[in-house]
Amino acid sequence: MSHVKRGPFTITSSEEIYTNPWIRVNEFQVLKPNGLPGIYGVVSFQNRAIAVLPLADNGDVWLIGQHRFPFDEYHWEVPMGGGPMDESPEESALRELREETGLLASALIPLGRFCVSNCITDEQAFVFLATGLTEGETEFDDTEVLEIRRLPFQEAFDMTMDGRITDLVSVATIQRVRLMGLA
Repeated sequence: MSHVKRGPFTITSSEEIYTNPWIRVNEFQVLKPNGLPGIYGVVSFQNRAIAVLPLADNGDVWLIGQHRFPFDEYHWEVPMGGGPMDESPEESALRELREETGLLASALIPLGRFCVSNCITDEQAFVFLATGLTEGETEFDDTEVLEIRRLPFQEAFDMTMDGRITDLVSVATIQRVRLMGLA
């Protein structure tokens, strides 16, 4: 591999260290900005992160509760999941919404793209607000044991402020909806 510049770093070589259906870990041998040798590790995700906050006409939203393995804790979050790279973020958002809540949306409002832990991962989260909702059937993945909760938007917002919601993408999604004056 010839030397490749990436910002102030020069990559002298790279090696895939680990891969599974969800992540890939690469280690880069680099010349640091000061010219000395070093390493940089990057966790790449095989899917995009997709989050969608369903908003009912009366201002209620739906949250998903589930156990999260890495922390061995129960977490409340907006409906979210992985969006395949060959599927648009909008298609992924509508699918995740249907799978986790059974809701179908007639409209999606893009709320932005977030870089999640951008010092060690290239994960991007695409977030949406879903409106024009109709109820249907859930389609949980075989790894999911989910609790679905409908509550007023203000309560979900309060949960981001008092620490009951700690997932960063969920916090950013709910708070962006508030800042944009959408709920």
